[in-house]
Amino acid sequence: MATEVKRTLRDYESHKPTWCPGCGDYAVLLALKKALLNLNLDPSEVVIVSGIGCSGKISDYIKAYGYHGIHGRVLPTATAIKLANPKLTVIAAGGDGDGYAIGGNHFLHVSRRNPDITYIVMDNMIYGLTKGQTSPTSLRGFKTGTTPYGSVEGPIEPVYIALVMGATFVARGFSGDPKTLEVIFTEAIKHKGFSFVDVYSPCVTFNRFNTYDWFKANSVTLNGPFPTRAEAIAKIMEVWNSGKVPLGIFYREEGTPTYEGQLVRDINLAPALQDITDKVWKEKVKRIIEEKYV
Repeated sequence: MATEVKRTLRDYESHKPTWCPGCGDYAVLLALKKALLNLNLDPSEVVIVSGIGCSGKISDYIKAYGYHGIHGRVLPTATAIKLANPKLTVIAAGGDGDGYAIGGNHFLHVSRRNPDITYIVMDNMIYGLTKGQTSPTSLRGFKTGTTPYGSVEGPIEPVYIALVMGATFVARGFSGDPKTLEVIFTEAIKHKGFSFVDVYSPCVTFNRFNTYDWFKANSVTLNGPFPTRAEAIAKIMEVWNSGKVPLGIFYREEGTPTYEGQLVRDINLAPALQDITDKVWKEKVKRIIEEKYV
């Protein structure tokens, strides 16, 4: 009988991060590594897919497989990896610019497809790597070098969008509360389906308005998850419309077929994805390619 390997945090340690001192992404990194430890996941069976921006460095800072992709393409890459090897734990990570601007269309469609991946967005309400332009989540009136008179655009509410589009696990954390963030990440990774976690992660260099103190004063933790999407949406928008920002696990839907699981059933590869061995999977995929394209 095989003995279960007991890991420590050091098993997920890579090289030292180079974010600005005080950046909220440090707490995201630590909480994510602790979540992996809580689940005792083998680093060789974990893939971190990241995008462009300060947050994109996170795939370098965790001892696991990493893929640092191009701007806005985190989610299709993560989905493809999960399809290629369904036994992997796939975690996508990026920022609000990467995920909600150029990557916004992928966010919509991955939410409705429900692949078994976790998507973590480090939301600092600004473009940090390119020195401080407004992002899709910047508040109306926010002043930057490119909006000196204040932004005329209103912000999006990504957790609302994820719920409307069908994501089966939707939550939001805050870098100023890393213990709760660890719990949220652990639950998100455990969930079978698309898990979306927006994280308010302050940029201490370019966003001097949405600071740690601002989030502490303006956030409301909701007592979720709520039993229906409609109730979760109503509670979120109630807080949002009051001028505050909601935190917590808002919704969790168990038992919904995953994207990769449905594809397997549709092409009659196997009745249950978890029972497919690597050898059988490769043989059947090879047969499909030969039948379709040769």
